Amino acid sequence: MKSIKSLLWITSISLVLFGFKSDTKRVQSKPNDILGTYMTLEKDAKVRIFLAKNGKYSGKTVWLRDPNNEDGTTKKDINNPNEKLRDRERLGMVFLKYFEYDAEDDRWEGGTVYDPRSGKTYNGYLKFEDGNTNKLLLRGYIGGMTWLGKTSEWTRVK
Repeated sequence: MKSIKSLLWITSISLVLFGFKSDTKRVQSKPNDILGTYMTLEKDAKVRIFLAKNGKYSGKTVWLRDPNNEDGTTKKDINNPNEKLRDRERLGMVFLKYFEYDAEDDRWEGGTVYDPRSGKTYNGYLKFEDGNTNKLLLRGYIGGMTWLGKTSEWTRVK
């Protein structure tokens, strides 16, 4: 009985010191895994991520739950700081730009996220949640401070 207790104690200490060993390996994403259409967390928009002509990844709005204002007019980019862009429609707008895949961090980074609700542009990165290619996390942040921002989870629909 004493040897069983000793064995259990040694096993417990080993697990604490060396961690639990798992045979599951994290799957590394491929750059084009991100391509597709995603529903936003609020379920008010669908975003298609595509490879732009410049070889970087971008995203545009392809569906809005409420594409029109209460008066029936199409929603426009009215909060854009550039007055010349305030007349563009929000449906079809490219608001994610210049993302590149970083294999070391297993994420798409170096891009910008434009928020048409506020008219502000943020730095950002995109990554899959724990390797699940159906759950995409978008992190928008200020300057180079990734800790100063907000993350939204999107779900793949196509």
